[in-house]
Amino acid sequence: MLTLQHPKQKQVLLIALPMIASNLTIPLLSLVDTAVVGHLAQAWYLGGVALGSSLISLVFLLLGFLRMSTTGLTAQALGRNNQQALRQSLLQAGLVALCLAILLLIVHPWLMPIVYKLSSASTEVLTQAEIYFQIRIWSAPAALLNMVLLGWFLGLQNARYPMWLLLLNQTINILLDLVFVLGFDWKVSGVAAASVLADYSTLAVGLYLVRRLWRQQQLGPVKWPQLFSADGYSRLFALNRDIFIRSLCLQLVFVFIAFRGASFGDTVVAANAVLITFLMLVSYALDGFAYAAEALTGKAVGAKDQSELRLLLKILAGWGWLLGGLFSALFWLAGSTIISSLTSITAVQQQANLYLPWLIGLPLLAVWGYLLDGIYIGATQARAMRNSMLLAFSGFALCYLLLQHLNNHALWLALSLFMLLRGLSLAWPLYRKGIVVLFR
Repeated sequence: MLTLQHPKQKQVLLIALPMIASNLTIPLLSLVDTAVVGHLAQAWYLGGVALGSSLISLVFLLLGFLRMSTTGLTAQALGRNNQQALRQSLLQAGLVALCLAILLLIVHPWLMPIVYKLSSASTEVLTQAEIYFQIRIWSAPAALLNMVLLGWFLGLQNARYPMWLLLLNQTINILLDLVFVLGFDWKVSGVAAASVLADYSTLAVGLYLVRRLWRQQQLGPVKWPQLFSADGYSRLFALNRDIFIRSLCLQLVFVFIAFRGASFGDTVVAANAVLITFLMLVSYALDGFAYAAEALTGKAVGAKDQSELRLLLKILAGWGWLLGGLFSALFWLAGSTIISSLTSITAVQQQANLYLPWLIGLPLLAVWGYLLDGIYIGATQARAMRNSMLLAFSGFALCYLLLQHLNNHALWLALSLFMLLRGLSLAWPLYRKGIVVLFR
């Protein structure tokens, strides 16, 4: 890893550090959700939030291509100094986000019955999950548009605006969590309502920041014929299709863990929810550097600068080893303490400590998939990401199928293999053919 004084290192940190600071508030929200609900009288409240939020994550994060594709396309347009493409990357992605949000609101009444058929969770857990989902889904328009805004800001190398928006979102969410759950005793309904109000508040501020940045970039008036240009949408949809498949596989892994864990009892599904919070903490910290990789890779690819990209890869590799090691050490030394702070239910604490050793090794396995995802997103090489995820997903499914007699341990073993395969399959093309594969 190059010295912190190196100019490229500073570029990485100027994007990564604000995003890490703001991203850490996302698992902080999960920690607050888990702690607030985990201290209610029954474990099914925690299980219900875990199951309901897993479904919302599947629905919203499947559409995470809205942010990813917007970042890559915007960064490459910036590298080419193409103002038309800068306008188009925001407006076309925003229109797609609104259409998808409307579609979600139309079909959402049919989604929860599917969960009832697929899940073997208790009636109490399913009831609480439905309460959460039926409220939370109404944030879809704001949530999807916020993805587009974050992607556009990052593509323009602006990490301050995403940081402000994410901090605002999580602060409002946490405060309303405490008011609605502890103050008004709304239980699961309060957790969901807090998230909805936070998303719309963030969107309002985000649109104001778009107006400011639009003027700073001197992008001029909106040209409506460009908004409906078939060429722009054809590339956007092709890119989004492959990222969607990648996101589907990723989310299915975590949804399967939540659903399959529920079949082992309310205590196990609650313990898994606590431990997944650990992994989310890792992912959001690493995503800060992944965001930097997206923005800087996209700009380098747009400018056709291979030397800049080689230097970026060297810097990211150093941060990968450092962050993976730090998180593994944290979970080894303080994992039990963190578990105790998240839930006061003795049975859930015991189950979570039983599976804690899996979390100690996972950061070192997971780090490479997160960072290399950023490189491929910035290069808009979505097909390679799709193929990598399909391989990792197949390994996960096969591992669990062969070792399912190990019950919940099989889930964590399969997840470890999934993270390993994800990183290796993304690194292999770069090792075999070099960074030239990113410029195609």
